[in-house]
Amino acid sequence: MADWAALLPVLTDADRRRVELGLTEADARIRAVLHAASSYHWRFSVTNVPEWSAVETWPVELRRSAALAMHLESATSSTPTALNDVVRSLADGDLPWTREDLVWCLEVCARGESYDNGAHLELPAVVAARLAPAELADLVPALDALVSELVGDHFVAAEPRRRAVLMIGAGLDRATGRSVPSWLLHDGDGFGPLARAELGVVLAAPGVPELLAHCASLEKPTAPAKWQRRVDDLLATAPDGTAAVQSILEAFAAYGLPLHDDTDRLLRGLVWALSRQPDERATDLLARVTATAAAAPRQSPGFPHAQKTAVAAIQLLAGRDGESPVRTLARLAVTVRNKAVQSRVQTALASLGALRGWSLNEVMELAVDDHGLTPDGRLCTAVGPYEAAVEVIGEKARLTFSRDAVPLKGVPAAVKQAYGGELRQLRDLVKSVGATLSGERQRVEGLLSEERTWSYSDWSARYLEHPITATYGRRLVWETSSDGHRWTAGLPRRDSDGWTIADREGRAAPGDQVRLWHPVRATTDEVLAWREHVLATGLTQPFKQAFREVYLLTPAEERTHTYSNRFAAHILRYRQANALVRARGWQAGYLGTWDGGYESEATKPFGGGMWRASFHHQLVANTDERRYDVEFCSTDQVRFARRDGATWQPTPVVDVPPLVFSEAMRDVDLFVGVTSIASDPQWADRGEDRFHAYWHSTAIAELTPSAQVRKDALARLLPRTNIADRVRLSERHLHVRGTIRSYRIHLGSGNIMMEPDDAYLCIVAARDRTGRLHLPFDDDPMLSTILSKAFMLAADDTITDTTVLGQLAR
Repeated sequence: MADWAALLPVLTDADRRRVELGLTEADARIRAVLHAASSYHWRFSVTNVPEWSAVETWPVELRRSAALAMHLESATSSTPTALNDVVRSLADGDLPWTREDLVWCLEVCARGESYDNGAHLELPAVVAARLAPAELADLVPALDALVSELVGDHFVAAEPRRRAVLMIGAGLDRATGRSVPSWLLHDGDGFGPLARAELGVVLAAPGVPELLAHCASLEKPTAPAKWQRRVDDLLATAPDGTAAVQSILEAFAAYGLPLHDDTDRLLRGLVWALSRQPDERATDLLARVTATAAAAPRQSPGFPHAQKTAVAAIQLLAGRDGESPVRTLARLAVTVRNKAVQSRVQTALASLGALRGWSLNEVMELAVDDHGLTPDGRLCTAVGPYEAAVEVIGEKARLTFSRDAVPLKGVPAAVKQAYGGELRQLRDLVKSVGATLSGERQRVEGLLSEERTWSYSDWSARYLEHPITATYGRRLVWETSSDGHRWTAGLPRRDSDGWTIADREGRAAPGDQVRLWHPVRATTDEVLAWREHVLATGLTQPFKQAFREVYLLTPAEERTHTYSNRFAAHILRYRQANALVRARGWQAGYLGTWDGGYESEATKPFGGGMWRASFHHQLVANTDERRYDVEFCSTDQVRFARRDGATWQPTPVVDVPPLVFSEAMRDVDLFVGVTSIASDPQWADRGEDRFHAYWHSTAIAELTPSAQVRKDALARLLPRTNIADRVRLSERHLHVRGTIRSYRIHLGSGNIMMEPDDAYLCIVAARDRTGRLHLPFDDDPMLSTILSKAFMLAADDTITDTTVLGQLAR
């Protein structure tokens, strides 16, 4: 029995007999009608067939008893059917409901089953809404507990659950005299009780409950004109209505956690109410609510805190003036993982750009928040006798303190004790700068798939002088040209006259147009020269550029014409693969043992949103049929489509721009290279016979483009190390000569074979074994893994790990 049932008053035998009087006869009558109606198509509601018209003429006592009978059926039948409409239709009208009827209905619910159609809730909700307050007085504790249980019940369908909460809540409010409806801001999440506790006076102000109820009634992202006129009337007649709207939304922006669906619906209406205010303060609040609603928990990046609110707020924000809409939407464009919300963000950005005369790419560039930092990436402020500095160091935001120009190691205790508010604001700023840095890194790397050029002035202002973007732009290779045909590559350099592009010899390259350099457009000699230059100068690029993999169309792909099978038929560890897919900005449905869950299509826009790549993958069934989690998936085709207005048109791979094709295939290669079971050094010990052939063939396979770049990087790095005389590179392997044995490390999978008998060696090496060796990029974990293994094996006589030593001795 549910907890709330223990709070119900006990029915006397006499009361029970009165409630159940005529129940058997009414049950027979209504079942006969349902039997006659069963010949109609299942899409017809029973209450809409001709036979039902006779039921509507039954005496009120017969309809009452029939409603009770169907309530009993809906709550206790072992084969329940969706009797929602039947119960509601029978209970409709001025029927003589009593307190005892409600108690009897609630008892039936408590001892019966809770089915997902929610039919067992229909009659108690109707009766509770019809009874007089005096008849509900002693039922308030039980009904309060029931509502609390229902708002957290995710098993029952949303509509019948919401209807029951609303109607029972209405009865409770009449019985208790509550000003704020029980079904609003309920305790289905943490925000409802918080808002009631902190804003109780505002919520109960004259006219505000009616305003909130109207806001919660909005059913769609776009508010109809009639709904908007009504909200204007309510705002005009409620003196504190505007303050209530702002206060609730301010509280949510500060709350920053997932909401219950009912609260999400309320906030959706509230952002429309807020949009009636044209001032800058309302715009700023709308921007903060949008960002909070579209954000998602780290462990569930595809599930926003308040999706309904986010979708509506994004639409409204795009039509507002000022900088905050641009910055908020641009940040969401690179951080949101939910497909529906991401689609709305892209549409809103396009709409905003059209209103302001900007392209979508310009919107993204101009929207990057500088957070008040100077061009050198610093913001200094006095905190009592100390100076606090928020600064961008590398790709991280840091908070440091100093006193009298002397740097301090941490946050001074006096600041923590006396300036807690200022310290909190500074830490929030560091967090915001960090989020902007992360989003900007993704955006700048995405430019590699675009044919984009800038004027010299726009380029220097947006990529070299902006305190956030500059941390990436100043470490990338760019090209400049005077005629758009002949391009000269170089690195940014600040001269007395401003920024210029200097080639490898240090000469300033002439030109008034700038574009981002990509190795797919360069000759082999030029690519190799830039790789050597990056290593020689000690430059660490924010992502692979000089060492970036290039994927050119193959004859096999020309023959398949519409798709690429280059990375098909691999076995991936699904959880890691799915996480990496999403981290790289691809959208994908989850695989699972449900209808439609056996295959998925991951998609990502390229080329400034004009192209889309699709990576198909399928579930690999578990050998243990009792397990329902997805452990592995298999890879399939990669396809491409071109944007055609609001739709995507499938496009042959031969027509895909080289930059788009190369960048998309690079991502898919990354998914396979990092999450394939062939890259798991412990796989050989698992004994999975069904994948053994794949593991063995892939673990020693021909090198992919990413592995070939890794090989080139190793060829340049290893001569600079203290193990240079113990290593050499062959076509597919790094050979390491130890003291105990010699080894071959595959450059693709990182797997190790011991010579001379090719015995497999399992080592999970620590990545810090490379010491102070400078790496030109940090987005290839396999490069670090191979280097750490090489350092370990070159000194195999110093290994103390008994697991490894046992393998060496064997």
